[in-house]
Amino acid sequence: MKFEVIPAVDIKDGKCVQLIQGMPNNVSWIGNDPIGMAVRWVEDGAKTLHLIDLDGALEGELRNSALIERIIERCPVKTQVGGGIRSYDSAKALFDIGADRIILGTAAIKDVSLLQKLSSEYGSERIMVSLDAKKGEVMIEGWKKSSGLKIMDVGLDLQKLGVGSILFTNIDVEGLLGGVNQLLIRELVGTVDIPVIASGGVSSIEDLVEIKNTGAAGAVVGTALYKGNLTLKEAMKVIK
Repeated sequence: MKFEVIPAVDIKDGKCVQLIQGMPNNVSWIGNDPIGMAVRWVEDGAKTLHLIDLDGALEGELRNSALIERIIERCPVKTQVGGGIRSYDSAKALFDIGADRIILGTAAIKDVSLLQKLSSEYGSERIMVSLDAKKGEVMIEGWKKSSGLKIMDVGLDLQKLGVGSILFTNIDVEGLLGGVNQLLIRELVGTVDIPVIASGGVSSIEDLVEIKNTGAAGAVVGTALYKGNLTLKEAMKVIK
């Protein structure tokens, strides 16, 4: 499986933003044109876009689906979309506008029947679950609340339920540009047999190499791209 470098387009209040550790008032970068940023990443070689409705994640229902639809229309690449998908109807709405894969977070932890229904109807490869970890525990509700569950335990449970892939975000390092926790990623990759895509802490090409060496299927990159610590073209050239 080829390792993928996946640029993030996180949307809040109709703008493209990067948050520090998921805190809505702790913004490290902001831009007025999410569509333009998405187009730029595709022009730079992205094969997949990571589109997140941050308002949806925080409020529990989709808020930026119209903007996400416009990005999907403009960008002829695969998309994985998350943020506020807490019901069958919201998941269906995103599939209907062309999302290739949806990312479930809170709903996957709280509503196993929803997870199973979506996997059965749309295929497990189109269902990704986000494991958002803080101090070893899985966080829910826009990273605001601990589920009390351990990362590896949840990973194994999700695999048994037929989830196609896992997005593993280490909140402890998210948005800080301080490097990745390679050991934690490696442990999760070694625990489950489904693809793991890592997110959080990437600050350099070297971090991407570290993630690739864990056996992960890819990495989502946000702040490092937006702040110029690395370029997508450079990353795509080095990480093959």
